[in-house]
Amino acid sequence: MRGWGVTLLVLMLMQGLGGTIAKAQVDPYHRSMLQMGYDQPINGRGPRGVYAYYYYNKPDLIGTNVALRVALAPAYVDGELGLRELISPHTDLGLGFYGGAYGDNYYEVRNGRYLEGESFDGHGGGAAISLYQLVNPAMRIPLHLIARAGFRYTAYAEGEETDEGFEVPESRPMPFARVGLRWAGKEPVLYPDLGLEVSAWVERQWRLEHGDFGFGNDRSMKGRTDLYWVYAGLDYAWTNVGHRVSLAVTAGGSSSPDRFSAWRLGGVLPLIAEFPLILPGYYYQELSAERFVHLHASYLFPLDSEGRFQFRVEAASARLEYLPGFEQPDDWQTGVGCGVTFTPKSKRCRIVARYGYGFNAVRGERDHGGHSVGLLMQYDFDRHPDWWR
Repeated sequence: MRGWGVTLLVLMLMQGLGGTIAKAQVDPYHRSMLQMGYDQPINGRGPRGVYAYYYYNKPDLIGTNVALRVALAPAYVDGELGLRELISPHTDLGLGFYGGAYGDNYYEVRNGRYLEGESFDGHGGGAAISLYQLVNPAMRIPLHLIARAGFRYTAYAEGEETDEGFEVPESRPMPFARVGLRWAGKEPVLYPDLGLEVSAWVERQWRLEHGDFGFGNDRSMKGRTDLYWVYAGLDYAWTNVGHRVSLAVTAGGSSSPDRFSAWRLGGVLPLIAEFPLILPGYYYQELSAERFVHLHASYLFPLDSEGRFQFRVEAASARLEYLPGFEQPDDWQTGVGCGVTFTPKSKRCRIVARYGYGFNAVRGERDHGGHSVGLLMQYDFDRHPDWWR
């Protein structure tokens, strides 16, 4: 699968906008779900976005104060042991662990060209400690202060298509620290019926072993990078008529970014990151930017009287200040998409077949317009066993 340029699991902690799902606070609900997603370009040759993992959350692992969250993929594991009310009645602590193969793969895409000879694999893992402080315990909608510190170690290796003359970066440890304020939040599920979040974040990354790499050391890795971003999102469903709307805006910036810390936009997989920067019709991580503003909206409505089949339309647009060397002819990048969703009344599973078109995606010296197709699936083991009902 490495030859396809896929990412087996995109549950990466602290990779740009990455981070695992359900990181707002210790998850209070029992969950047992299988999540799968695939995004395939159909014109041009670019990296494909893929995730497949089993998500398990047990809020009462030991009594009511110890919780366990684990996301298990074929080659990667990400988890956290949550300790509720460890310091005070409104303060939770999380001990995170993560690691495996291919979680830090790097794909070089410049001006619509996927350069496999300059792309390579990344393996590794690490640990983190997180503090979740409820700021407004008397209010109905929670506001959390989240502070996280930790490290990850990445070992880079040549992929099957990496050019023989291309020198991959040295293996490196990366300490990091992140602080954020999150008002409300959303569930780690595919297209939730209800969700609201407003949050602001700042993160610093250090690379203790940094230096040059590439063809004759023609590119560099920075020793320190600062990232900052804000997010506002809403998911709402009219359950009596089966309609659902989703709106989101994300804006972010950076100081001293490099290829590994720049903002990466493109693709349509909704659970590929904690804050996915979706652009239908574009390759996965096609665009690299120092600063950006990203807008996304979708609407779903039923196709049959029982609401088992739905039709979903979406649009996304981003204004970018590109990472030097990754400039595009247009500062605005826009994509639209649609899909047919099957959701049985039991809601045990959800299957989505989708299509996307990127208006400004570069697909040749004179061609613009990217096409992609994909499939999403969620299976909830806690729901009614008759999934087809």
